[in-house]
Amino acid sequence: MRWIAIHLPQLPLEVFLRGTPAPEPFAVADSRGFIIACDRKAALRGIVRGMAAPAALALAARLVVRPRDPAAETEAVLGVAAWAAQFTPAVSIALPDGVLLDVEGSLQLFGGMGNIIAALQSGLADMGFSATLAVAPTPLAAAWSALVAVSTPAASATPVTAAGAASARATGKPPLECERRRVGGPHGAIPAAVHALEPPQLEAVVAALPLVVLQGTPGIDADALEALRGLGIATLGQVQALPRDGVARRFGQLLLDTLDRSCGRLPDPRTPFRLPERFHAGIELPFEVTQAEALLFAARRLLVQLAGFLAARASGVQRIAVRLIHRDAVTEVPIGMVAPSRDSAHFALLLRERLASLANSASLREPVRSITVSAGDIVPLAGERLGLFADDAVDAIAPGSWEKLIERLRARLGTQAVLGLAAADEHRPERASISAEPDTGQPRPSQLSLRLPQEALPPGERPFWLLEEPRPLRELASVPHHEGPLELLAGPERIETGWWDAGEIARDYFVARSPERSLLWIYRERKALDAEAGWYLHGIFA
Repeated sequence: MRWIAIHLPQLPLEVFLRGTPAPEPFAVADSRGFIIACDRKAALRGIVRGMAAPAALALAARLVVRPRDPAAETEAVLGVAAWAAQFTPAVSIALPDGVLLDVEGSLQLFGGMGNIIAALQSGLADMGFSATLAVAPTPLAAAWSALVAVSTPAASATPVTAAGAASARATGKPPLECERRRVGGPHGAIPAAVHALEPPQLEAVVAALPLVVLQGTPGIDADALEALRGLGIATLGQVQALPRDGVARRFGQLLLDTLDRSCGRLPDPRTPFRLPERFHAGIELPFEVTQAEALLFAARRLLVQLAGFLAARASGVQRIAVRLIHRDAVTEVPIGMVAPSRDSAHFALLLRERLASLANSASLREPVRSITVSAGDIVPLAGERLGLFADDAVDAIAPGSWEKLIERLRARLGTQAVLGLAAADEHRPERASISAEPDTGQPRPSQLSLRLPQEALPPGERPFWLLEEPRPLRELASVPHHEGPLELLAGPERIETGWWDAGEIARDYFVARSPERSLLWIYRERKALDAEAGWYLHGIFA
């Protein structure tokens, strides 16, 4: 197996910020009032983890201190797990701030471990999370390696290999620092040894890890770890070197079993994460916002998360519900699409248009405090073949591009401003079509007419442009005139219907040609009073 561990070291802070810079120094305190995380502005003022909140406020009078929100942290971890499921169905949760992925079966699909790591790093950054990643043959070894990587100032974690662990023992430096030196920096290619670690190499990696990785492990209490430190134990390898019987009697069998699972000597089954049926995620803004661009920046984090969730389900959506939450009100910003999609960039483009249309309305005059994104009508999305070259000129005429144009127009002008047409169960020309959702051919809910299949449409040519009201024509010597005498080319087509309601008609329709060579659709009334008898222009052919 090949496990990737995702560790979110700044999760208590990022559930509030998600990469959005706060205008003032920002910190998070635990239930005892001690700082557990802070942003760069606070750190530059000397605020550090473990400092009491009053002492931190003494250093930065305008410091914003928020209480830790464990529920929001758990929700964020679940959201990352749902997003990461696009890379493998074998995803498990490692609370309070980690996610584990078994990518053994996905390596060939994504072109190797390096591509998966790069995609994870990019996507997590787009969602506003700083993360450390590590790779190992067992979930515990991967999780512990990612945890230790937090102490290294580099932005991204690099998996620890046997060579890195051996270098650490020889130099006395942290194992992850040695590993980064070996592969040429935090963004270097993942070494081939990571892909084929044997159990003896894995044991060397685990042995080099510090004792602190056991902190928080279920069943291993802080007193046991403190007792081990009192014995001069600093690494897991030193624990493994102790007599097993003595360790089991003094610290419990669970400690030995945990070490054995990390090295692959015991199985370590994980409960798989189940994707939810619906998507819902939110961001609490660090300050009240009224600018559309700032709202879009924050909402894009959620749209990237939605796109990953949809990719994991091989599905798309046609409707997204974005809610802007004010102090005392909520603004609904619906996003509709002609065809199902899971393209986060397309989602963001439509949201930009919707926010631009709201920019001067009362909705955005009131500051926004948080944003939520929801999607419930999830439909399977057929796979698409991608072009070999990214050519904008080709994309502009590619199938589906006009649907995106319609979606942008509806986002900018409003849903009611851009509609399609559908055939109705009606022979009277003025009632033969109804407004429908673009490209669906389905009537709007307020319409009672039914759409007819193509073969059920009335015979005869129909003009592209039907006049809103038929226009009377002059008649000279029994010949209808419109800019001169009209030449009848086809007809008559008799339409006689509607006797059951107030809209009865009895007409003979003709296709006529004007002196200007235009093709017209005209008719003659058959059952009309003298005042209404005669010829009428009803449509113009394109």
